[in-house]
Formats: sequence, C-alpha cells, structure tokens
Amino acid sequence: MWLRRAFFRWLFPAVLVLPLWLLVGWGVFEAGGWAFLWVLFIAIPSVAIAQLVSSLLVRARPSVQRDRAVSWTDVAGFGAWHVLTILVGLYSERWFGVALAAAIAAALIVFWLSLSQFRREIAGGAVFGAQSPFTGDDRTGRIDPGDVTIITDAPPRSRRPDED
Repeated sequence: MWLRRAFFRWLFPAVLVLPLWLLVGWGVFEAGGWAFLWVLFIAIPSVAIAQLVSSLLVRARPSVQRDRAVSWTDVAGFGAWHVLTILVGLYSERWFGVALAAAIAAALIVFWLSLSQFRREIAGGAVFGAQSPFTGDDRTGRIDPGDVTIITDAPPRSRRPDED
C-alpha cells in the first residue's frame, strides 16, 4: 500500500520533474543543438501535458480519491513510462530511438489505461455507491414508486409558558 500511496503523491510533481530532467539531461550528456530544440519545443511540452492529463484522470477516480492510493495497474504503467522517460533523457545514441519510441508507447498506454479505469468506475456506479438514489433497479434511471420514502416535518414543539 505504501508504494501505491507514494505514486499517488508523485503524480503531480512528476509533471514538472520529468520535463525538467529532459532539459538537465540535455546539458549533462551534451546532446547537441538539435536535441536542445527538440527538448525545448517538443519533449518538454509533450511530457508535461501527457503527465498532467493522465494524472488528472487517475486522481479523478472515486477509488483513488477514497483510498488516496493509485491502483497496481497505475503503478506499473506510470513506473514503466517514467523509467523510459528518464532513459530518453540520458541521450545515448545506442538506445535513444528505442527509448523514445517505447516512452511514447508507454505514455499512450498509460493514458488509455487511466481513461478505461476512470470510465469503468464511473459506469459501475462507484460515484454514488451501490445504492444510488438516482437509478432504478434495472439501471434505466427510473425510480419505482415503492422506492420513494417521504419524510415529513416533525410536529411543532409545544411552547412552554416561560418562553414568551
């Protein structure tokens, strides 16, 4: 559980840290001028936006809000994507292309997994719980008259003579 909670806390800092790593890696590993332009105008915005959108999808899930921990699928997906992003920032000519392709594929997979988990929880009624007052038994949205409880006001309290 501690690992899932750590990833929960890491999601939003990663929006800044991972793109910053690409910029720092460019300087440390002497990637060159074209790589600097690629980092500045393509890599940093792409990684930041993809990370932010995926993080928002994960954080919007009712189970994540309730438990304050991501799922194991999220841990595996985000973990692989972040490791691949770090490898891209190393700028080695041997594996740069492979790491870049794998990081892009991982980002797309993480987005798809986040979206599908979000849709599954919302469609499953996780927002309102199992006994939603807004849906009928057949999930058509109609409420049967037998399911309605009418609450009336309590009878007025008798006033004591000293309350005047």
